[in-house]
Amino acid sequence: MKIGVDGRKIPGAADRTPLEILGYARDLGMEGVYFRTVLDISPTLDLGVLREVRREADTLGLYLQMGLGKVNPYAAAEAPEIRRLGEGDYTRGMLRMLQACREGADCGELWVACCNYKADLPGYYAIDRFRTDAPWADQLVAIEKFLGLLAPAARDLDCHLNMETHEEITTTEVVRLVESIGPDVMGITFDTANVMVRGEEPVAAARRVAPYVRATHLRDSILQRTGVGLTRTFSPCGLGVIDWAGLLGALLEHAPDLEASIEPAGPTLAIPIGIADESWRALHPDLVEDEVTELVRLADDYARRSADGAVPSVEDFRATPFDGEDFVLRSAEHLRETLATLQAPGATAGTTAGENR
Repeated sequence: MKIGVDGRKIPGAADRTPLEILGYARDLGMEGVYFRTVLDISPTLDLGVLREVRREADTLGLYLQMGLGKVNPYAAAEAPEIRRLGEGDYTRGMLRMLQACREGADCGELWVACCNYKADLPGYYAIDRFRTDAPWADQLVAIEKFLGLLAPAARDLDCHLNMETHEEITTTEVVRLVESIGPDVMGITFDTANVMVRGEEPVAAARRVAPYVRATHLRDSILQRTGVGLTRTFSPCGLGVIDWAGLLGALLEHAPDLEASIEPAGPTLAIPIGIADESWRALHPDLVEDEVTELVRLADDYARRSADGAVPSVEDFRATPFDGEDFVLRSAEHLRETLATLQAPGATAGTTAGENR
Protein backbone atom coordinates (compact mmCIF):
# COMPACT_ATOMS: atom_id res chain seq x y z
CA MET A 1 0.00 0.00 0.00
CA LYS A 2 1.32 3.43 -0.96
CA ILE A 3 0.49 6.49 1.16
CA GLY A 4 -0.13 9.76 -0.67
CA VAL A 5 -2.14 12.93 -0.24
CA ASP A 6 -5.20 14.70 -1.61
CA GLY A 7 -3.99 17.35 -4.06
CA ARG A 8 -6.79 19.80 -3.34
CA LYS A 9 -6.37 19.63 0.44
CA ILE A 10 -2.57 19.58 0.63
CA PRO A 11 -1.46 22.72 2.54
CA GLY A 12 -1.29 25.80 0.32
CA ALA A 13 -2.85 24.04 -2.65
CA ALA A 14 -4.65 27.17 -3.84
CA ASP A 15 -1.31 28.98 -4.22
CA ARG A 16 0.61 26.12 -5.87
CA THR A 17 0.61 24.91 -9.45
CA PRO A 18 -0.07 21.20 -10.05
CA LEU A 19 3.64 20.65 -10.65
CA GLU A 20 4.47 22.45 -7.40
CA ILE A 21 1.92 20.29 -5.57
CA LEU A 22 3.65 17.16 -6.85
CA GLY A 23 7.03 18.46 -5.69
CA TYR A 24 5.70 19.47 -2.28
CA ALA A 25 4.07 16.08 -1.84
CA ARG A 26 7.37 14.37 -2.62
CA ASP A 27 9.17 16.67 -0.16
CA LEU A 28 6.67 15.62 2.54
CA GLY A 29 7.53 11.99 1.89
CA MET A 30 4.28 11.20 0.13
CA GLU A 31 4.11 8.46 -2.50
CA GLY A 32 1.45 10.01 -4.70
CA VAL A 33 -1.14 12.74 -5.24
CA TYR A 34 -4.88 12.39 -5.72
CA PHE A 35 -6.10 15.53 -7.51
CA ARG A 36 -9.80 15.82 -6.73
CA THR A 37 -10.76 16.68 -10.30
CA VAL A 38 -8.95 17.01 -13.61
CA LEU A 39 -10.12 20.65 -13.62
CA ASP A 40 -7.82 21.28 -10.65
CA ILE A 41 -4.97 20.57 -13.07
CA SER A 42 -6.35 22.22 -16.22
CA PRO A 43 -9.72 24.01 -16.23
CA THR A 44 -9.65 23.87 -20.05
CA LEU A 45 -8.64 20.18 -20.25
CA ASP A 46 -5.37 21.08 -21.97
CA LEU A 47 -3.88 17.70 -22.92
CA GLY A 48 -0.38 19.18 -23.01
CA VAL A 49 -0.66 20.32 -19.40
CA LEU A 50 -2.04 16.95 -18.33
CA ARG A 51 0.79 15.10 -20.07
CA GLU A 52 3.33 17.36 -18.36
CA VAL A 53 1.82 16.54 -14.96
CA ARG A 54 1.93 12.83 -15.78
CA ARG A 55 5.60 13.07 -16.79
CA GLU A 56 6.49 14.95 -13.60
CA ALA A 57 4.66 12.42 -11.41
CA ASP A 58 6.53 9.59 -13.12
CA THR A 59 9.85 11.41 -12.76
CA LEU A 60 9.24 11.90 -9.03
CA GLY A 61 8.08 8.31 -8.60
CA LEU A 62 4.60 9.37 -7.48
CA TYR A 63 1.29 7.73 -8.24
CA LEU A 64 -1.20 10.04 -9.94
CA GLN A 65 -4.95 9.92 -9.48
CA MET A 66 -7.63 12.45 -10.34
CA GLY A 67 -11.35 12.77 -10.74
CA LEU A 68 -14.39 14.13 -12.48
CA GLY A 69 -17.20 15.69 -10.46
CA LYS A 70 -20.64 15.15 -9.00
CA VAL A 71 -22.77 12.45 -10.61
CA ASN A 72 -26.05 13.55 -9.05
CA PRO A 73 -28.27 15.43 -11.54
CA TYR A 74 -29.91 17.19 -8.60
CA ALA A 75 -26.50 18.74 -7.79
CA ALA A 76 -25.43 19.52 -11.36
CA ALA A 77 -26.32 23.20 -11.05
CA GLU A 78 -23.62 23.49 -8.37
CA ALA A 79 -20.92 22.79 -11.00
CA PRO A 80 -21.61 25.21 -13.90
CA GLU A 81 -18.02 24.81 -15.10
CA ILE A 82 -18.78 21.22 -16.15
CA ARG A 83 -21.87 22.26 -18.06
CA ARG A 84 -19.82 24.94 -19.82
CA LEU A 85 -17.28 22.31 -20.86
CA GLY A 86 -20.15 20.46 -22.52
CA GLU A 87 -21.41 23.64 -24.23
CA GLY A 88 -24.57 23.51 -22.16
CA ASP A 89 -24.73 19.73 -21.68
CA TYR A 90 -23.52 18.46 -18.28
CA THR A 91 -23.22 14.88 -19.52
CA ARG A 92 -21.07 15.94 -22.46
CA GLY A 93 -18.87 17.96 -20.10
CA MET A 94 -18.29 14.93 -17.89
CA LEU A 95 -17.51 12.76 -20.91
CA ARG A 96 -14.93 15.30 -22.08
CA MET A 97 -13.32 15.22 -18.64
CA LEU A 98 -13.29 11.44 -18.65
CA GLN A 99 -11.57 11.33 -22.02
CA ALA A 100 -9.01 13.97 -21.02
CA CYS A 101 -8.05 12.02 -17.88
CA ARG A 102 -7.16 9.00 -19.97
CA GLU A 103 -5.75 10.65 -23.10
CA GLY A 104 -3.87 13.43 -21.33
CA ALA A 105 -2.73 12.03 -17.98
CA ASP A 106 -3.24 8.32 -18.62
CA CYS A 107 -5.32 8.09 -15.45
CA GLY A 108 -8.05 5.51 -15.12
CA GLU A 109 -8.91 5.67 -11.40
CA LEU A 110 -11.31 8.60 -11.29
CA TRP A 111 -13.08 10.16 -8.31
CA VAL A 112 -16.80 10.88 -8.46
CA ALA A 113 -19.24 11.85 -5.70
CA CYS A 114 -22.92 12.54 -5.17
CA CYS A 115 -23.25 15.89 -3.44
CA ASN A 116 -21.53 18.88 -1.86
CA TYR A 117 -21.41 19.47 1.88
CA LYS A 118 -22.92 22.91 2.57
CA ALA A 119 -21.26 24.31 5.67
CA ASP A 120 -23.38 27.47 5.58
CA LEU A 121 -26.63 25.55 6.15
CA PRO A 122 -27.83 24.50 9.61
CA GLY A 123 -27.84 21.01 11.09
CA TYR A 124 -28.88 18.14 8.89
CA TYR A 125 -29.65 20.42 5.94
CA ALA A 126 -25.95 20.85 5.23
CA ILE A 127 -26.25 17.36 3.71
CA ASP A 128 -28.42 16.70 0.65
CA ARG A 129 -29.72 13.42 2.02
CA PHE A 130 -32.16 15.52 4.05
CA ARG A 131 -33.59 17.59 1.18
CA THR A 132 -37.39 17.58 1.13
CA ASP A 133 -37.77 18.93 -2.44
CA ALA A 134 -35.75 15.98 -3.77
CA PRO A 135 -36.15 12.89 -1.55
CA TRP A 136 -32.99 10.87 -1.18
CA ALA A 137 -34.55 7.83 -2.85
CA ASP A 138 -35.26 9.95 -5.95
CA GLN A 139 -31.69 11.25 -5.93
CA LEU A 140 -30.31 7.69 -5.82
CA VAL A 141 -32.40 6.72 -8.86
CA ALA A 142 -31.14 9.77 -10.76
CA ILE A 143 -27.53 9.05 -9.75
CA GLU A 144 -27.75 5.47 -11.01
CA LYS A 145 -29.23 6.61 -14.33
CA PHE A 146 -26.50 9.21 -14.80
CA LEU A 147 -23.75 6.71 -14.00
CA GLY A 148 -25.31 4.52 -16.66
CA LEU A 149 -24.80 7.31 -19.19
CA LEU A 150 -21.08 7.53 -18.33
CA ALA A 151 -20.41 3.81 -18.06
CA PRO A 152 -19.99 2.94 -21.78
CA ALA A 153 -17.31 5.61 -22.28
CA ALA A 154 -15.56 4.56 -19.06
CA ARG A 155 -15.47 0.96 -20.29
CA ASP A 156 -14.10 2.01 -23.67
CA LEU A 157 -11.34 4.00 -21.95
CA ASP A 158 -10.63 1.32 -19.32
CA CYS A 159 -11.50 3.65 -16.45
CA HIS A 160 -13.17 3.20 -13.07
CA LEU A 161 -15.57 5.78 -11.66
CA ASN A 162 -14.70 5.61 -7.95
CA MET A 163 -17.67 6.81 -5.92
CA GLU A 164 -16.73 8.53 -2.68
CA THR A 165 -18.34 7.49 0.56
CA HIS A 166 -19.30 11.14 1.05
CA GLU A 167 -21.31 12.48 3.99
CA GLU A 168 -24.70 12.01 2.31
CA ILE A 169 -24.46 8.36 1.21
CA THR A 170 -24.05 5.10 3.11
CA THR A 171 -21.56 2.39 2.22
CA THR A 172 -24.46 0.01 1.57
CA GLU A 173 -25.89 2.43 -0.99
CA VAL A 174 -22.49 2.91 -2.66
CA VAL A 175 -21.97 -0.84 -2.93
CA ARG A 176 -25.42 -1.21 -4.51
CA LEU A 177 -24.52 1.39 -7.13
CA VAL A 178 -21.21 -0.31 -7.90
CA GLU A 179 -22.85 -3.69 -8.29
CA SER A 180 -25.70 -2.28 -10.38
CA ILE A 181 -23.50 -0.40 -12.86
CA GLY A 182 -20.76 -3.01 -12.74
CA PRO A 183 -17.45 -3.29 -10.85
CA ASP A 184 -15.64 -3.44 -14.19
CA VAL A 185 -16.38 0.27 -14.57
CA MET A 186 -17.09 1.44 -11.00
CA GLY A 187 -15.14 1.38 -7.77
CA ILE A 188 -15.12 3.18 -4.44
CA THR A 189 -13.14 6.05 -2.96
CA PHE A 190 -13.33 5.13 0.72
CA ASP A 191 -13.48 8.17 3.01
CA THR A 192 -12.81 6.72 6.43
CA ALA A 193 -14.31 9.59 8.44
CA ASN A 194 -17.47 10.27 6.44
CA VAL A 195 -18.99 6.86 7.14
CA MET A 196 -19.44 7.73 10.81
CA VAL A 197 -21.78 10.57 9.86
CA ARG A 198 -24.15 7.94 8.47
CA GLY A 199 -24.03 5.89 11.67
CA GLU A 200 -21.50 3.38 10.36
CA GLU A 201 -18.56 2.01 12.35
CA PRO A 202 -15.41 2.51 10.22
CA VAL A 203 -14.00 -1.04 10.36
CA ALA A 204 -17.37 -2.59 9.54
CA ALA A 205 -17.77 -0.05 6.74
CA ALA A 206 -14.30 -0.94 5.43
CA ARG A 207 -15.24 -4.61 5.28
CA ARG A 208 -18.38 -3.79 3.27
CA VAL A 209 -16.59 -1.69 0.67
CA ALA A 210 -13.17 -3.39 0.61
CA PRO A 211 -13.79 -5.59 -2.49
CA TYR A 212 -14.38 -2.43 -4.54
CA VAL A 213 -12.03 0.17 -2.99
CA ARG A 214 -9.64 1.65 -5.56
CA ALA A 215 -8.79 4.96 -3.83
CA THR A 216 -9.15 6.55 -0.40
CA HIS A 217 -9.53 9.70 1.64
CA LEU A 218 -7.84 8.73 4.90
CA ARG A 219 -8.50 10.78 8.04
CA ASP A 220 -9.59 10.11 11.59
CA SER A 221 -12.29 11.70 13.72
CA ILE A 222 -13.21 12.40 17.30
CA LEU A 223 -16.75 11.43 18.34
CA GLN A 224 -18.59 13.18 21.14
CA ARG A 225 -22.00 12.56 22.69
CA THR A 226 -24.76 15.15 22.22
CA GLY A 227 -28.47 15.40 22.95
CA VAL A 228 -29.44 13.94 19.57
CA GLY A 229 -26.65 11.39 19.42
CA LEU A 230 -23.07 12.21 18.41
CA THR A 231 -20.92 14.72 16.58
CA ARG A 232 -17.88 14.11 14.38
CA THR A 233 -14.76 16.28 14.36
CA PHE A 234 -11.93 15.55 11.88
CA SER A 235 -8.52 14.68 13.31
CA PRO A 236 -5.20 13.25 12.05
CA CYS A 237 -5.00 9.48 11.67
CA GLY A 238 -4.22 7.93 15.04
CA LEU A 239 -5.64 10.70 17.20
CA GLY A 240 -9.34 9.87 16.86
CA VAL A 241 -11.49 6.80 17.38
CA ILE A 242 -10.70 4.67 14.29
CA ASP A 243 -9.07 1.26 14.75
CA TRP A 244 -6.55 1.62 11.93
CA ALA A 245 -5.19 -1.91 12.18
CA GLY A 246 -8.66 -3.32 11.66
CA LEU A 247 -9.51 -0.88 8.89
CA LEU A 248 -6.25 -1.16 6.93
CA GLY A 249 -6.28 -4.90 7.43
CA ALA A 250 -9.68 -5.12 5.75
CA LEU A 251 -8.46 -3.06 2.79
CA LEU A 252 -5.16 -4.96 2.45
CA GLU A 253 -7.01 -8.26 2.19
CA HIS A 254 -8.51 -7.17 -1.14
CA ALA A 255 -6.04 -4.55 -2.41
CA PRO A 256 -2.49 -4.96 -1.07
CA ASP A 257 -1.19 -2.52 -3.72
CA LEU A 258 -3.80 0.15 -2.99
CA GLU A 259 -2.78 3.77 -3.60
CA ALA A 260 -4.16 5.38 -0.45
CA SER A 261 -4.39 9.16 0.00
CA ILE A 262 -4.61 11.23 3.19
CA GLU A 263 -7.17 14.04 3.14
CA PRO A 264 -6.19 16.71 5.69
CA ALA A 265 -9.13 18.56 7.21
CA GLY A 266 -9.39 21.04 10.04
CA PRO A 267 -11.55 20.59 13.15
CA THR A 268 -14.50 22.44 11.68
CA LEU A 269 -17.90 22.66 13.31
CA ALA A 270 -18.93 19.15 14.28
CA ILE A 271 -21.47 17.37 12.08
CA PRO A 272 -24.49 15.99 13.98
CA ILE A 273 -25.10 12.25 13.86
CA GLY A 274 -28.73 11.94 14.97
CA ILE A 275 -28.81 8.35 16.17
CA ALA A 276 -31.23 9.37 18.98
CA ASP A 277 -33.47 11.32 16.58
CA GLU A 278 -36.32 9.37 14.97
CA SER A 279 -36.50 11.74 11.99
CA TRP A 280 -32.79 11.07 11.30
CA ARG A 281 -33.21 7.34 11.74
CA ALA A 282 -36.15 7.29 9.31
CA LEU A 283 -33.74 8.22 6.51
CA HIS A 284 -31.35 5.36 7.37
CA PRO A 285 -33.18 2.13 6.58
CA ASP A 286 -29.91 0.14 6.46
CA LEU A 287 -28.70 1.24 9.88
CA VAL A 288 -26.97 -1.57 11.81
CA GLU A 289 -27.68 -1.27 15.53
CA ASP A 290 -24.48 -3.02 16.59
CA GLU A 291 -22.49 -0.39 14.69
CA VAL A 292 -24.43 2.44 16.32
CA THR A 293 -23.68 0.91 19.72
CA GLU A 294 -19.99 0.70 18.81
CA LEU A 295 -19.89 4.36 17.76
CA VAL A 296 -21.29 5.35 21.15
CA ARG A 297 -18.70 3.15 22.85
CA LEU A 298 -15.94 4.79 20.81
CA ALA A 299 -17.17 8.26 21.83
CA ASP A 300 -17.23 7.25 25.48
CA ASP A 301 -13.79 5.67 25.20
CA TYR A 302 -12.36 8.89 23.75
CA ALA A 303 -13.98 10.91 26.55
CA ARG A 304 -12.39 8.56 29.11
CA ARG A 305 -8.95 8.84 27.50
CA SER A 306 -9.35 12.62 27.37
CA ALA A 307 -10.21 12.75 31.07
CA ASP A 308 -7.07 10.70 31.75
CA GLY A 309 -4.96 13.18 29.76
CA ALA A 310 -4.01 10.69 27.05
CA VAL A 311 -5.65 12.76 24.28
CA PRO A 312 -6.89 16.35 24.09
CA SER A 313 -10.48 17.18 24.89
CA VAL A 314 -12.68 17.88 21.90
CA GLU A 315 -12.90 21.53 22.96
CA ASP A 316 -9.13 21.92 23.28
CA PHE A 317 -8.56 20.18 19.97
CA ARG A 318 -11.00 22.47 18.14
CA ALA A 319 -9.38 25.51 19.70
CA THR A 320 -5.92 24.52 18.42
CA PRO A 321 -4.94 26.34 15.18
CA PHE A 322 -5.07 23.92 12.25
CA ASP A 323 -1.70 22.88 10.80
CA GLY A 324 -2.28 21.03 7.54
CA GLU A 325 1.32 19.89 7.15
CA ASP A 326 1.37 18.46 10.66
CA PHE A 327 -1.92 16.67 9.89
CA VAL A 328 -0.38 15.01 6.83
CA LEU A 329 2.89 14.05 8.52
CA ARG A 330 1.26 12.69 11.68
CA SER A 331 -1.26 10.73 9.66
CA ALA A 332 1.40 9.26 7.36
CA GLU A 333 3.55 8.23 10.31
CA HIS A 334 0.67 6.47 12.05
CA LEU A 335 -0.53 4.74 8.88
CA ARG A 336 2.95 3.49 8.00
CA GLU A 337 3.59 2.23 11.52
CA THR A 338 0.27 0.38 11.40
CA LEU A 339 1.05 -1.09 7.99
CA ALA A 340 4.46 -2.23 9.19
CA THR A 341 2.83 -4.02 12.11
CA LEU A 342 0.22 -5.65 9.89
CA GLN A 343 2.80 -6.80 7.38
CA ALA A 344 5.29 -8.13 9.93
CA PRO A 345 5.89 -11.91 9.88
CA GLY A 346 3.16 -13.69 11.80
CA ALA A 347 0.87 -10.65 11.96
CA THR A 348 -2.86 -11.06 11.44
CA ALA A 349 -5.09 -8.45 9.78
CA GLY A 350 -7.24 -6.59 12.27
CA THR A 351 -7.18 -6.05 16.02
CA THR A 352 -9.66 -5.45 18.75
CA ALA A 353 -11.10 -1.95 18.37
CA GLY A 354 -8.88 0.59 20.09
CA GLU A 355 -5.70 -1.50 20.18
CA ASN A 356 -3.93 0.52 17.49
CA ARG A 357 -4.78 4.08 18.36
